Amino acid sequence: MRAHLKAIGGAAILLGATSLATQAQMVEPTTPPPPPTFEAQQSPIFVSISDIQEYRALDEYHEPDWVTANFVDTGALPPVAERLPAEPLVYKIANMPDGAGVYGDVMRHVIGGRPEGWNYIGGQSQGWGGIDIGMSECLTRTGPLFTITAEELEPMPNLAMSWEWSEDGHELTMHLIEGAKWSDGDPFDSEDVMFYWEDNVLDPNVSPLNGATPESFGNGTTLEAIDAYTIKWTFEEERPTQYLYQMAYGTFCPGPSHILKPEHPNYSDNTYDEYKNAFPPEYLNIPVMGAWVPVEYRADDIIVLRRNPFYWKVDENGNQLPYLNEMHYRLSTWADRDVQAVAGSGDFSNLEQAESYVEALRRSADDDAPARLQFGARTIGYALQMNMSGNGWGEPDARAQAVRELNRDLDFRKAITIAIDRQRLGESLVRGPFTAIYPGGLYAGTGFYDADSTVYYPHSLGAANAMLDGLGLTDTDGNGVRNFPEGTAGGQDVEITVLANTDYATDTNLAEGVIAMMESVGIRAIANFQQGTARDDMAQSGQFDWAVVRQGAEYVSVVQGTVGLAPVGPRNHQFHRAGSDGTLDLLPFEQELVDIVNAFVSTGDNAERADLMKQYQQIFTENVYSVGLTQYPGALIINKRFANIPAGAPIFMFNWAEDNIIRERVYVPEADQGDYELHPETLPGAPGSDGPAS
Repeated sequence: MRAHLKAIGGAAILLGATSLATQAQMVEPTTPPPPPTFEAQQSPIFVSISDIQEYRALDEYHEPDWVTANFVDTGALPPVAERLPAEPLVYKIANMPDGAGVYGDVMRHVIGGRPEGWNYIGGQSQGWGGIDIGMSECLTRTGPLFTITAEELEPMPNLAMSWEWSEDGHELTMHLIEGAKWSDGDPFDSEDVMFYWEDNVLDPNVSPLNGATPESFGNGTTLEAIDAYTIKWTFEEERPTQYLYQMAYGTFCPGPSHILKPEHPNYSDNTYDEYKNAFPPEYLNIPVMGAWVPVEYRADDIIVLRRNPFYWKVDENGNQLPYLNEMHYRLSTWADRDVQAVAGSGDFSNLEQAESYVEALRRSADDDAPARLQFGARTIGYALQMNMSGNGWGEPDARAQAVRELNRDLDFRKAITIAIDRQRLGESLVRGPFTAIYPGGLYAGTGFYDADSTVYYPHSLGAANAMLDGLGLTDTDGNGVRNFPEGTAGGQDVEITVLANTDYATDTNLAEGVIAMMESVGIRAIANFQQGTARDDMAQSGQFDWAVVRQGAEYVSVVQGTVGLAPVGPRNHQFHRAGSDGTLDLLPFEQELVDIVNAFVSTGDNAERADLMKQYQQIFTENVYSVGLTQYPGALIINKRFANIPAGAPIFMFNWAEDNIIRERVYVPEADQGDYELHPETLPGAPGSDGPAS
């Protein structure tokens, strides 16, 4: 008998042990039912990376006429050719769905988040909804990879123009783009990269927003600057091409070291909190490498971004991008984002709250509807994640520790998974061919998914109750709630907190459904509903029993964020991290998952990778590593006036839709442009501009 079972209560467990074999026969594991057909889904057009972009010099360059007249001709800015690298990134017109664009207009976003500030690499949220994607650029890029053929799938060059491996495969030399500048004209170079790595990723007192840790790039990995435009990675693994995906948004997006470095505790008298909060949202014109710069912030109202005059990407005609002059982010709610996009008062939304699907489809079907809907694959999935750390992560009290021990017991996890009626959960969100049963692990929308390797335990309340009885969890005081055995947590009621994000209705609706279903098996599940940042902080610190979570990129693309699929390091996993002593108390099957993930990262053989993920999926779902809840497709809601929106763009796959559609290429035909700009003919922080200044 496993040692952690004994901790729950010896006598009760022994009494139940003889019935476990009988209980196991009550629910035969099977494969999940196939997802329903959904004809509204679109498929992308597959191409090579070289069909999308290249780096080269052009004979001439262009910009909006008002920039030349107001800033270049007056001497406030150098000519556009001098603001660009010698070899800018060039987007190929043949790959643009509607061809080369024209300048002007605005994309109006509505978001439910609120910005903490602009120190993204120091851990500050910028409000989400695509703000950070519009401001940040990273070593590589992954969003548009949904259009890349499987034979040529690899991250796209970005700030790193090219790279090559050493003969032994342990060193990766990257060549950064030369001559590119931050939006204030300061050169981008390896100092920015090394500041991000040494003083943020490697500094345990700093938590870059998307959770970049040293383990994100492999245990023992080092990075050094060779010169201003060359960096070299050294890996313990041989040729781990996997980490190229980790160098994209949001795990390797350098910040402006010339602005951030003086505020960092390593170079000042600041505390780490003072460093993190040194650039509040009121601090405008923060230098960026992205296409747009924040120029206005009004609390609970709006964030406005204007075009970056030093942006380093162009089209084949030499037009400096972006085509759109301005980005708006109305500070409202995530549900309101969908409403406004459908109504036409917003321009873009990732329709991901399934509760809104039927009404959004109905309204968009009208001929005079301002927006259209574009559905992708089923790449949205929710799971009930259990805190699997048994040795102190989050400093649990006696009750929480007893819950951890239950979480670590396979029979308990099986009881919970068969207590969940996934069909009813999905239908509680939306009826129709949208939701599909999700047992957990990899999503059906990824190319690595294999149904035959997926173990599904069908719903059965009778079997769930019998298994919980067999674990010695019985209602000893007659109040309808099971009790811990005597000697465990004082024999008190089995109460389990369920952490969920109140920023999204789907999260809270699913959590409420789980809580209600737990009542049917005598477990008192208690809602711990928190707004986004507070919820993230609690999850990061391990202060949860269970969490209803919309799972990330690693379960969709697999090749991106792969280390998040298993606790390969002390701090990288969502629901199992090291205790205060820095050690992980992995269960045997978890160690198998770690070994599989490490093997996946270290091989470039596609056939071997596919086989490894079949093994991963079987072990994950057989052991109910997390309890899958539901999965469904997302849709883009996009105003019909916008051009260059690629077919089949998912709202989330390798990255979010704001990156997938390559917003710097998106434009509005001149005849369709509206009068939406709030700061027309201004540039962020440029001399002579009458726009907002910091």
